[in-house]
Amino acid sequence: MNKTSIRPSINFYIISSLALIWNLIGVFAYLGQTFMEEQALSSLSKNEHYYFFNMPAWVTAVFASAVFSGVFGSVCMLLKKRIAKILYSISIVSLLAHQVYNLFIQEYIVISGVGLLLPISTTVIGFFLLWYSHEVSKQGVLN
Repeated sequence: MNKTSIRPSINFYIISSLALIWNLIGVFAYLGQTFMEEQALSSLSKNEHYYFFNMPAWVTAVFASAVFSGVFGSVCMLLKKRIAKILYSISIVSLLAHQVYNLFIQEYIVISGVGLLLPISTTVIGFFLLWYSHEVSKQGVLN
């Protein structure tokens, strides 16, 4: 097996860098939600307050799994490591589990009044990064 990789294009580095930034935003969202201070919780509506206090542990776990595996996948992409594909796979499965809870079990959009833009964009970007990691791996960029 050849351990050398093909030199990636500038687009590879742009996409990988943007992916890292995007996933870091996700980590900050996770940390902000998980460690929300009492003052911030008190400013929420009654329904939002109920949502955050009654969130099952598995939902918090899949949120963490989605964002942290996304960050590590992005770092591995920048380092041209093939494990990025596995990490992005974990991220998308976790993301889908989180989306199912938010959209269908808890109906967070109804509770918060937030539109579908963020859930749709995170899912589309997640699938794109998974697809892209497979494509660049097939091209020999990831080793």
